[in-house]
Amino acid sequence: MNDLISAIATASGAAGVAIVRMSGEGALETAKKMFSRKGEYTPYRMYPGVIDAGTFRDYGMCVYFRAPASFTGEDVVELHCHGGTEIARGVLRRTLELGARLAERGEFTRRAYLNGKLSLSAAEGLGEMISASSEAQVRAGYLLYSEKLTRLGTQLQAELTECLAQVDADLDYPEEDLETDAREQIAARLDRVLKQLLPLLAQYGAGRKIKSGVRVALVGAPNAGKSSLLNALLGYDRAIVSDIPGTTRDLNEGTITLHGVNFLLTDTAGLRESADKIEQEGVRRAREAIRSADVIVWLKDEAPAPDFPEGTPVITVGAKSDLGRRADCDVVLSSVTGEGLDAFRAMLYERGFGRENDDAFLLSERHYRAIRQAADAVQAALAAVRDAPSELYAEDVRRAWEALGVISGETANENIIDEIFSKFCVGK
Repeated sequence: MNDLISAIATASGAAGVAIVRMSGEGALETAKKMFSRKGEYTPYRMYPGVIDAGTFRDYGMCVYFRAPASFTGEDVVELHCHGGTEIARGVLRRTLELGARLAERGEFTRRAYLNGKLSLSAAEGLGEMISASSEAQVRAGYLLYSEKLTRLGTQLQAELTECLAQVDADLDYPEEDLETDAREQIAARLDRVLKQLLPLLAQYGAGRKIKSGVRVALVGAPNAGKSSLLNALLGYDRAIVSDIPGTTRDLNEGTITLHGVNFLLTDTAGLRESADKIEQEGVRRAREAIRSADVIVWLKDEAPAPDFPEGTPVITVGAKSDLGRRADCDVVLSSVTGEGLDAFRAMLYERGFGRENDDAFLLSERHYRAIRQAADAVQAALAAVRDAPSELYAEDVRRAWEALGVISGETANENIIDEIFSKFCVGK
């Protein structure tokens, strides 16, 4: 898989610069047919000159990355032309006329993976960075891209390999039963592996919030101040505010960012009994939003609080402090004057996400399933290692090893690999 591929590596539209990237056999030779420089090309040096697109010319730059010291591990050439859809398309079209083929989605990154330049989880981290909708997702994606999870998986696989070596010795010489101290050594290794897997599983909730946002339900009786609070947090009028009870009948949504994490705010219909069928539907949707929320904001009034889902953090808010304070709330604020809003934002971040999760990087359900399978297999092996015959827990150890290999791509099947790279853009 070293045929020459080409694609536009930058976003379409007007811009200062656009980049057409080629990778594979003949990349430099093709570039020489299009670029005005005469003589040799020193790798990793950028040269100014004229790009000949066949039907037009453009002043630009050319840089050559020699294999294997390139992103893909192959010869790579980038042609930097002026930004603009037609300029970039014209340069790309010329590379195709000269023998390149159009790259598939994620094919550059896929070649990097196949050529051992990065692991499968690192490729996923790069994808998370590119598609990030928050700074926190960029940070988490970078931790994956930097091979943090792959290194941990490889380290744990090495521990399991040592376990398997001892088990295999026992299976090869069944007449010599595995000594008690050897079984204790295996148990100790398995315990070390498990103690590193379990925190990763606990981290997945934070990873899901980083990727998808923290779901926040603004809940209260009619006229409790929910819509006013939503508008104050967003900085613009998203929801209609009225003294008439039952004004909000559908869900109003908006997003704010706190410390790089997106919080998805949902202003719900006022919770009360009503004969109005439309308002009843609004209350039903409000209860659905409560059930799916990561944190509930209860704007307190004289009415008793509803039964909220067990385990979901609840922030009680005394709104409309400009009209009279409530001392029995987590935070008192005014959407009109702004009093207490900063304190509320701090509490919302702490209750909804928490600074201890800032380094969370387990974003993928695929990674979670693999680590879950590994942890379950290690637990099963631990339960049997001291008393059962070696062959009864050896398979559990192997299952754990294979599950961890899915993270790096070592044991991932082709369908998983195809799915991952199909999410990339053509130029990456």
